[in-house]
Parts: sequence; structure tokens; C-alpha cells
Amino acid sequence: MFKNHQEKQMLVGGLLLAAGGSTRFGSPKQLAKFHGKTLLRRAAEAICGSGCSPVVVVLGACIDECEKEIEGLDLNVALNVQWQTGMASSIKTGLAKLLDLEPDLDAVMITLMDQPLVTNDHLAQFVEQFRNDRPPAIAAEYKDIAGVPALFSRALFEGIFRLDGDIGARAVIKDQANLSTIRLSEAGVDIDTANNLLEINSD
Repeated sequence: MFKNHQEKQMLVGGLLLAAGGSTRFGSPKQLAKFHGKTLLRRAAEAICGSGCSPVVVVLGACIDECEKEIEGLDLNVALNVQWQTGMASSIKTGLAKLLDLEPDLDAVMITLMDQPLVTNDHLAQFVEQFRNDRPPAIAAEYKDIAGVPALFSRALFEGIFRLDGDIGARAVIKDQANLSTIRLSEAGVDIDTANNLLEINSD
């Protein structure tokens, strides 16, 4: 179904997942502020400045407010009407949108909205490593795990489209025998609860 594309400049699409209902957080996490900027806006700016193109942000819950937060950025919005079924539906919705925008995509980088210490410079490392070495997948390494942000080559797209339920990109990462990693301790700081945000904002 998917062909490997050997082009001089590898095309890496950016996929930001931001559709969730924030049940543990207690209010729309996308709109919570970290150092004066919403988590959604911060994450969107990071992936837009990473070298990925095109960029797709998957929205679901509180979509009107979220769309206002990302106005003016060079990105595309994909609406996941099934966001309540879990992360897999958002990943597949976003990747389908990216392939619609750029059928010759060579890789996709998946990022999360609730890792506020991850910057565009961090994400650019994934894009650069893929373009130089072309590994099948690159994952962030933190807290003795390999996780997102993560980049997946086109050869893995079929596996991504087989994801189901509340299963995210880490399931694909675990299946990779030749996984490359980038040490990124900042990715270990994620916001699950309001207390998490209070603690990190006070640092």
C-alpha cells in the first residue's frame, strides 16, 4: 500500500494530538496555561518550528476554543469526531489528513500537547536524524522508556493505521527492533492533573 520514497529531501509531516477530554485534569487541558501560554499554543508553535511540513493538529473536545488558540500558525486542523474512543483514532485521523495534504510523505512525527518542556529545537533533532540516517523509527528516551515525541517512517504507516482503542504510538515503538532514540529528559514532564501544572509552573 505504501511505497518507500527515496528523495533528496525527506518529507516529514508533523502530527500534534490535542483532541482529548482531559478527564483527569478536570477542565480542558488544552487551554491551561504554562508560563503565560496555553499548553496547546505552546505545543503547536513547537511542532510548527521543527522543520515538519505539513503540520496537522487533531482536535476533538472544546474545538471552538482550541481553534482560536492556534490561529495564525501554519498548520491544518483535523477533527476527530471519535476522540472519546481513545488515542488511536486521533493518530489515524491525523495521519490520514497528512497523507491527503502530502501523499508522498516519508515520515510522520507525533507529538503531544501536554509535554510543555519540549521545544521546537528538540523536535528538530528528530527531523534532522531521520533525514541523515533514515531509521525506521526514532523515539524520545526518558525515565527508562522510549516514547513520544516519536518519528515513524512511511514503512510503519500501515501498522499505525491498525492501532485501535486507547492505544497510542508507544505500541508501534515497542515493535521496532531497530529503534533509534534521542535522549530527551524534558519529555518526561507531562501534565496529567492540575497539580502537575501547579508544580511545574512554580519551578
